Amino acid sequence: MRLLILLLLPLVAIAQDDYCFSKDTSRLQTRQFSSKTAYQIVKGTDIDKQYLVPGCQPQKMWIFHRHGTRLPKKSMIKKATRVAELRDLIIKNYQVARTKPDTDALCQTDLIAIKLWKWNSSITPDMEEYLTAQGYEDLRGTAKLYQRYYPSVLPPTYNDTYYQFRHTDTQRTTESFKAFAEGLFGSQNDAHPVEIPKQDLLLRPYDYCSSFKNVNYKDEGSEYYKFHQSKLYNDTLVDISTRLGFLYTLEEADIKLMYDMCRYEQAWNVDRNSVWCGAFLPEQVTVFEYLEDLKYYYGSGYGFPENAHLNCRLVQDLLTHLSNPVSPHVVAHFGHSTGLLTLITALGIQKDDIKLRADNYDSLTSRRWKSSLIDPFASNFVAVKYDCPADLDREKVVFFLNQQAVQLDWCSVGLCKWSDVLEKYKTIADADCVEYYCRAGGAPSLGSGVTGLLATTLAAMLVYLMH
Repeated sequence: MRLLILLLLPLVAIAQDDYCFSKDTSRLQTRQFSSKTAYQIVKGTDIDKQYLVPGCQPQKMWIFHRHGTRLPKKSMIKKATRVAELRDLIIKNYQVARTKPDTDALCQTDLIAIKLWKWNSSITPDMEEYLTAQGYEDLRGTAKLYQRYYPSVLPPTYNDTYYQFRHTDTQRTTESFKAFAEGLFGSQNDAHPVEIPKQDLLLRPYDYCSSFKNVNYKDEGSEYYKFHQSKLYNDTLVDISTRLGFLYTLEEADIKLMYDMCRYEQAWNVDRNSVWCGAFLPEQVTVFEYLEDLKYYYGSGYGFPENAHLNCRLVQDLLTHLSNPVSPHVVAHFGHSTGLLTLITALGIQKDDIKLRADNYDSLTSRRWKSSLIDPFASNFVAVKYDCPADLDREKVVFFLNQQAVQLDWCSVGLCKWSDVLEKYKTIADADCVEYYCRAGGAPSLGSGVTGLLATTLAAMLVYLMH
């Protein structure tokens, strides 16, 4: 008996070494799901130490808010039956074909969870990209949080002169605006957004810019393509297939389908595990995250200098409203991932000293550009303007990204002089946004450069005095 126990001990050790998602209490890889990361998992936790500026009073606020957690596109919803087929194949591999790998196999609890998985049949293709219940709560929650820390700037009574809201022409941003308004004013409110223009050059400039659309950020020759073709990435696909009991390498589309199901389900239900996340080891998720970071870095970030120019109008909107001494005191825009990322890029936030490339994956594990932390579902960029009467430079501002104060090397522990902000972004402030990046960008901006900013401010003051 003693000899039998000694012989079995190595097998027990191997079984215990197999990664088990359902038993992992930290599940750090859920913080690495790129733009499909759940906001509640990665949002900042230090705002209570960062919002209070001694000797200063908050005066105004400018917000760009990505929509909350949404449903997938129609193409993925239609593939739910394929996910069920993959589920059955995995179970067959383990329980019938007995092709469970010797190492890095699914643990029993993860295997059972996959076996019991069923698609929510109430989600139909006509609901593609709709805001989910969690997505609604994401936005309602951020409104309540900022109001708790800035009650004087975000009063609980709606006034259409004091507040200005705007969203794009989609269900998910419309509902996100409503959720945010509910968080501020309660469920019975009459808050309304400004009219959506036919060409939304402020919140969706990328829709009208052919030069932006034609940039090669994923095709052959791109860093994304190179990493996608790398040995590391393709070995990862092999390892995942082996982990799931397949004796051949699954089609990448099938692997990505399971991965997307993991990411979506985890974001829809942040307090529960998606069974499909158990199909992947943490280090495999890290590889997938880097591929997506390359996509966003070159598609909407610092990979191409022109990306920093695309959101010219939105940066001018921020500078105009925070320079303006009169209402609206709160401006909130509800948009999309590309809008948030190009805004962050235009402002020089989360910029690495070394460019992300296909060949420096190992050396950039601590990179600033991590789409999971910058642009999860419900990501938000908030600028709070302060008045500091005892200071020589009495106008100050703090920028928040997902409830975390942004640290810029030309500011003091997150607190920036407004005069420095105007100087830092003078090139964009003075630009004619039509010519600044996209010459085929559509209608001209409402006034160009500093002249436009001053004209807008003076016009607003005139209207204010007339009332």
